[in-house]
Amino acid sequence: MNKMDRRRPKDLYHRVNKMDLHPPIRKYMGLLSKIVKESVNKVTKGQFDGNFGEGYSTQHAKSYGLHASDNDDIDRAIALSLSEEARKKGKAIDTDDHLGEDEELARALQESLKDEHPRCQNVPVGDVHSDSTPATSLLPRILPSNGVRVCAGCKTPLGHGQFLSCMDSVWHPHCFRCLSCSMPISECEFAVDEDHPYHSSCYKELFHPKCDVCKNFIRTNKKGFIEYRAHPFWMQKYCPSHDNDGTPRCCSCERMEPKDIKYITLDDGRKLCLECLYSSIMDTNECQPVYIDIQEFYEGLNMKVEQQIPLLLVERQALNEAREAEKMGHHLPETRGLCLSEEQIVRIILRRPVIGPGNKIIDISTGPYKLARRCEVTAILVLYALPRLLTGYILAHEMMHAYLRLKGYRILSPEVEEGICQVLAHLWLESEIVSGSSSSIATTSAAVAVAAEAEATAALAAEATAALAAEATETPSESSSTKKGEKTDFEKKLGEFFKRQIETDPSAIYGDGFRAGMKAVENYGLRGTLDHIKRTGFFPR
Repeated sequence: MNKMDRRRPKDLYHRVNKMDLHPPIRKYMGLLSKIVKESVNKVTKGQFDGNFGEGYSTQHAKSYGLHASDNDDIDRAIALSLSEEARKKGKAIDTDDHLGEDEELARALQESLKDEHPRCQNVPVGDVHSDSTPATSLLPRILPSNGVRVCAGCKTPLGHGQFLSCMDSVWHPHCFRCLSCSMPISECEFAVDEDHPYHSSCYKELFHPKCDVCKNFIRTNKKGFIEYRAHPFWMQKYCPSHDNDGTPRCCSCERMEPKDIKYITLDDGRKLCLECLYSSIMDTNECQPVYIDIQEFYEGLNMKVEQQIPLLLVERQALNEAREAEKMGHHLPETRGLCLSEEQIVRIILRRPVIGPGNKIIDISTGPYKLARRCEVTAILVLYALPRLLTGYILAHEMMHAYLRLKGYRILSPEVEEGICQVLAHLWLESEIVSGSSSSIATTSAAVAVAAEAEATAALAAEATAALAAEATETPSESSSTKKGEKTDFEKKLGEFFKRQIETDPSAIYGDGFRAGMKAVENYGLRGTLDHIKRTGFFPR
């Protein structure tokens, strides 16, 4: 470089490109590499004077490219290096004119920073490894083509003053806001979800799972993963520790008791959630309407039970004592219903108990009831304080035991007897769920088959009374059966839960027995299945 050509500043620019820029670029790339590795989800502040920002920007977890303030620092480092190199060489060549040449060089560099510089982007980088970012991507333009930086939030020019550089954009400090609370993000760290920024605390509140029992954030395990348990039906999430810390469950729906809701404590130690309490049946008198529904259900299937069998609601202790007196083995972990055949005295619930302080059941009124043997079945016992659907499901099951005994069926294996009883309980639950919703379509092929049989029976009955109906001239009387009201969403879901319990029961007697019985009913109908059981003692195959 002998002497600067003052006629064409662009010639100076070409000459500048030939200077050794490697040392300042290598030095800056070391700094840039450190920034990229250590800066994740951080906000960087800068000062804007109309041309470029002071300081550096950072990247967040989605690994955006270099930001404009990074480019500023690169260009300024190059400019300072060029200026220093030019001054040294200028002094060595022409000492008298060094001031003028420096001024000319400064003006040329300032002009070069305002324009796009394709030649500058192609400057070779000396000792950069081949797998590093190429020099062309390290030196992008500092400003947009119109020379004005625009805030990504309000879409207006930044103007003079501070700005933030993050998420591949620049922002006014008051425009960079959390999507959740709409407040400006002033902290250095923030979180991003689907290209939206959040305060770290807001992000945790929204996306970090909380325990539905203790209401705390679920902790990470030793490996750094969030580990929790969840009920397979209700999907209630809870900390693994609650499985072993004595947290009670509802005796009906099996959900754990949250710390902010107090379950009802029954006298036998069972817990009942408030939703299940809403439709719970607490004494023998309350249970009679459900009993009538079950009798009508069996009659609709052409399986009427003529004998009047007492239905009694009892406490857990009375139920266990009755089971011992019958000398019968029961295959469920907890007995909730019994079909008795022996004479004995049982204590029944006479009056609905009262909920006292601490949500505890108090003032339970019980009394003795003597069972007389007038037929093969002396009584049906059901555990008290269960929701209507669960009480009816147990009653439908025990009613089938009574039907088998009263109709002269042989002694059956536990798998066949308990299996067909579970089939009837499942069919009743399904009829209740359908009748309590806007839909009237049966949801299983077994229910369709049973419904078809019921329609055929109803058609025969209609023919027998057609003549009387034709002669009637007065206003028809009201039907003796009342229309079932529409159930709450929780009751419908509770019915689905009880159905799921029957369907997924893993036991060989109740679970496998039900599945074999349901398959037989689907293939041969309910009546064909019962006739085959009566003849052979097995399900038809």
